[in-house]
Amino acid sequence: MRPERESNSKSKDEAPSRMKAKNELKSMFTEHWKYLAVATACNLKLFDKVFEGQNSLEKLCELNGWPSKPLIFLLTHLVQDQYLKLISDSYTLCEKGDLLREQNDDGLYHACLNWSGEHLDAWRKLDYSIISGDSAFENQFQTSYFKYLETDPTKLDHYHLAMYQYATDDYQDLPDLIDFNAYQSILDVGGGYGAAIAQIKKKYPERECILFDLPEVIQNVSNTGIKKIGGDFFNEFPLQVNAMLLSRILHDWDDDNCRLILQNCFKALYTGGTLFLIENCTDLVQGDFSLLSLNMVAMCGSNERTSHEFIQLCKQCGFSYHGQKKLNDLQTILIFNK
Repeated sequence: MRPERESNSKSKDEAPSRMKAKNELKSMFTEHWKYLAVATACNLKLFDKVFEGQNSLEKLCELNGWPSKPLIFLLTHLVQDQYLKLISDSYTLCEKGDLLREQNDDGLYHACLNWSGEHLDAWRKLDYSIISGDSAFENQFQTSYFKYLETDPTKLDHYHLAMYQYATDDYQDLPDLIDFNAYQSILDVGGGYGAAIAQIKKKYPERECILFDLPEVIQNVSNTGIKKIGGDFFNEFPLQVNAMLLSRILHDWDDDNCRLILQNCFKALYTGGTLFLIENCTDLVQGDFSLLSLNMVAMCGSNERTSHEFIQLCKQCGFSYHGQKKLNDLQTILIFNK
């Protein structure tokens, strides 16, 4: 009888732990509801509307033709999670809500919407990537993610606006960590709307700062302080420079494409020039990059890499490794010489 009593006792001891695990799972199953509710509010420009004076349920319904019942549910959640504050039937923005206004130049409106479209489509087909090792996005849309963006100017613009919002925060310390006075010309390869190179130009106004990206990207860049050149980093660059930024580019591509990009970078550097490679190096940061790598597999057929993997890729293309500097909590600057 003793084994039976011990078994019953063990079962009772495990019951609270098991129920906790079940409750955690039940909560996790619907976590995406929170993000999609906020993304919907952004898509409807709800935070901008409240900021501009549509700050009551009645005004929002009347001016936009929205039915009141589902809007009440959305507004209630936004108040509960502190995007909005409700005082006497009037809504005001909390700090998170203000950051999600489209018209807030320091906000994250485009960054929020970036993950609610094609990324979700690819993640729903993640099993394809796990089974095949290939991009679920490419299998679903029959083209690469970046070629897909190039076919739609609006999507391409929104993507680069989202990346610009991330980059503005990520690269704010870059000009202080590197002495760019040592380089007459600095090229930002695939730099999007120029967040990184613009910050360098601001601190080093005498240096020639050049932004290099696709012509359809370059045409949308309004910064007049930097030189802008349209081109494709899979082809030879139409210039040579003393220093080069390659920031969060290689993680989008498999090894063969990375080597092609790096070979073109090598040719575009003067002898003695420097390549500053900025990436999330998984071995240099405390944290789990598995979900981020799964996203890269699903979207691009690529993945995050260790510093050793990046160094090896660069060495294969003729670069010599010079050292590293920590840029922020996630990103590291790997420094190479030609």
